[in-house]
Amino acid sequence: MTTKTYLSHSAAVILHALGGGYKYGFDIMDITGLPSGTVYPALRRLEENGLVDSKWEKEGIAQRDGRPSRKYYQLTRDGEQALAEAVKRYRLLEQRLPISAAKPSRQRG
Repeated sequence: MTTKTYLSHSAAVILHALGGGYKYGFDIMDITGLPSGTVYPALRRLEENGLVDSKWEKEGIAQRDGRPSRKYYQLTRDGEQALAEAVKRYRLLEQRLPISAAKPSRQRG
């Protein structure tokens, strides 16, 4: 990343959740308290800007669990840098979100 990326507070919170192990939209909404109308458009913008990557889980896993397929997100290297900058900018970010204390179990698909 050649220039600094200044993220909105919502985008920074979403990156922080991803960095804390929350990998799909509903979990991000649950931990951040942000509505779907904020989370999903922000995830799309973050992906368009190269800060996150996504992939759909295998259909068989979702079928086995009796639910729709999930789209999993992860930080890219640029996303990790943007998150580090955002944490400096929004100093209360780590204090307000209990992400490090309540990491979900990582599901692999």
